[in-house]
Amino acid sequence: MKKFTFILVACTIMLKPMAKADEGMWLPMLLGEQVYADMVKKGLKVTKEQLYSMNQACIKDAIIIFGGGCTGEIVSKEGLIFTNHHCGYGAIASASSVEHNYLKDGFWAKSKAEEIYSPGLTVQFLVKIADVSNQVSEKIKDIPAKELNQKLPAILNELANKETEGTGFEARIVPMFKGNQYLLFVYERYKDVRLVGTPPENIGKFGGDTDNWEWPRHTGDFSIFRVYANKEGKPAEYSADNVPLKPKYSLPVSIKGVKDGDYTMIWGYPGGTNRYETSFGVKLKTDIENPSLVSLREKRLEFMLKEMKKDPAVKIQLASYYAQVANYWKFFDGESKQLLKHKVFEEKQADEKAFTTWASGKPEYENLFKEYEKIYNEWRPYAKQLSYMKEGIFGSPLIAFANTLLALDNALSQKESYKEGVTKAIETAKSAYERFINSENVASDKNILAFVTEAFYTDIDASQHPAGFYEMINKKFGDLKNKSTYESFSKDVVSNTILLDKTKWNNFISNPDTAILRKDPAFSMARIFSTNFNLRYATLFNEFNNQNFILGKTYLKGVLEMNKGKKAMYPDANFTMRVSYGKVNSYSPKDAVNYNYYTTLSGVLDKYKPGDYEFDLPTKLIELAKNKDFGQYADATTKDIVVGFISSNDITGGNSGSPVLNGKGELIGLAFDGNYEALSHKIKFDKDLNRTINVDIRYVLWVVDKIGGATNIINELDLRKM
Repeated sequence: MKKFTFILVACTIMLKPMAKADEGMWLPMLLGEQVYADMVKKGLKVTKEQLYSMNQACIKDAIIIFGGGCTGEIVSKEGLIFTNHHCGYGAIASASSVEHNYLKDGFWAKSKAEEIYSPGLTVQFLVKIADVSNQVSEKIKDIPAKELNQKLPAILNELANKETEGTGFEARIVPMFKGNQYLLFVYERYKDVRLVGTPPENIGKFGGDTDNWEWPRHTGDFSIFRVYANKEGKPAEYSADNVPLKPKYSLPVSIKGVKDGDYTMIWGYPGGTNRYETSFGVKLKTDIENPSLVSLREKRLEFMLKEMKKDPAVKIQLASYYAQVANYWKFFDGESKQLLKHKVFEEKQADEKAFTTWASGKPEYENLFKEYEKIYNEWRPYAKQLSYMKEGIFGSPLIAFANTLLALDNALSQKESYKEGVTKAIETAKSAYERFINSENVASDKNILAFVTEAFYTDIDASQHPAGFYEMINKKFGDLKNKSTYESFSKDVVSNTILLDKTKWNNFISNPDTAILRKDPAFSMARIFSTNFNLRYATLFNEFNNQNFILGKTYLKGVLEMNKGKKAMYPDANFTMRVSYGKVNSYSPKDAVNYNYYTTLSGVLDKYKPGDYEFDLPTKLIELAKNKDFGQYADATTKDIVVGFISSNDITGGNSGSPVLNGKGELIGLAFDGNYEALSHKIKFDKDLNRTINVDIRYVLWVVDKIGGATNIINELDLRKM
């Protein structure tokens, strides 16, 4: 195995004095003295080495990438993982059946033998970081700027693979500051992850879509897993012989509780921000992109929910996908409203004016925003069509899967010598089909397909429609102004596609033929829309992205120069490990409204609606609450169970499941949401209104102990009462 030399990077552009209080997603391994000093001033009690070190176990070693887009934390010396319920949702749904409905009823393993393996679920530990900016610069120095955006991913992948060749580790090189710096992150991935515990859905998802992104919140958003390794402690495929991982570090758990003003620190993997977005990008988002996404997803959710309410099996089938669609439907609706309310477009314009003034006489920068204006004006007329393709036409799971078969169609169309490509395309199609058909709900998809086909016709300029497509619908199914026409078209597609008939599909894939595939109505539709975009608009879109990439890199280079020595500049979130710090903090979102910093079990009972889809409760929870059977988890001040609390930490998607730590580095909660009043946070952090919503760890443990009866889990933890 190749030996690594660990490198701690000195990154001066990140280590200047702090900007706004609580803003910032900082790379923990690159904390400068000024940032660390500010953390200590606000209440941090541990050393820099206890936060991040290459020579000793530290908090960094307990923070994991959970699955493909969440954070988790190690909380015991036997590899126990805490994360959010919505992060474990897919694994919980996969383990469930109508007979053993763990989504509905919850699940608690009372011994390791009862834990349920979660196929496909992995966790990753960060091994090292290195600055590879020089290596990347050398590789890209001769590439024309207009080609760099397309070629860069392959170059970064090649360099990353070279760094970890023969080691068993994985590596990713990630651009920082829009490509003005490149950092290498090396990870170790474990593939044997097992479900240990989950509350019933009416705890873990209490409040549903109604309460999503809202405070006050009363959701027990947690689930529990365990990571296993082989007997040598290394990653291995699932085996009954595997043993619980003995981690380098596990987080102690505090049940002392929190109060307003207490220091908080959140670690994790925030997925993406764009806080250096231009005014042009903000306007495109609020005018076209977000409204399109919201309206299209709203109808898709409506059709799915209708079927989910009819049948518990359908609810299990669609649960994970529905949750994904719903989460960002509400987010992007709120984002637009907050961007407009807080006049972020105008604020960006003011920033750009100040930059242009500074750039006067600097040829590299002085015409930057004239170029931005040009590329946005050229792309804007076609932006809505792209949104309606991604969220509309390919919002139908059937058409989305059919679109993946374009690769197979292309391979089959090649010369006989392309047999290797055909074989690979067939195997890929087989694998994708199994995932598709197991998750496909025909009843809801048929309604989605009818709606999105009509919406594209109604809302997208006729000059951008695929040639002949709507004329065909008009001729075969009726007047294009009638909803029933699209319903008839959708019914015909669903009835005649081979993609919904396993026998016909198996016959086709055993002897694939482009003639058969192209006659299929679902594939034909996917091919028509993809071809329309690829032939007429893809070049425009690629040019827009290329120019945006070039201008963005130049803009950030200038901003770094302009602010050198004046204020800290953290890089945008990009699913690399970050730490944010703030405090437990109540707030007032509007006139005459003041929100307390915590919610309680009494508030859960106040929201209870027997039999309701979102606000029902387990009988046992109601009984325990009424009897005030709180055990050691009661809050000393309220004499109640604190369910959730808010803090001023800076987080975003990907931080779901992140540990909330106190000044001693002890776990006090799990981050799971942001507040509606600050949903502009991906583009603009609001220092007054931004809050992170966290489930209090005492509520987590109360549910595990009193409702789940899983004292074995409690006994694994290092509980701190003082």
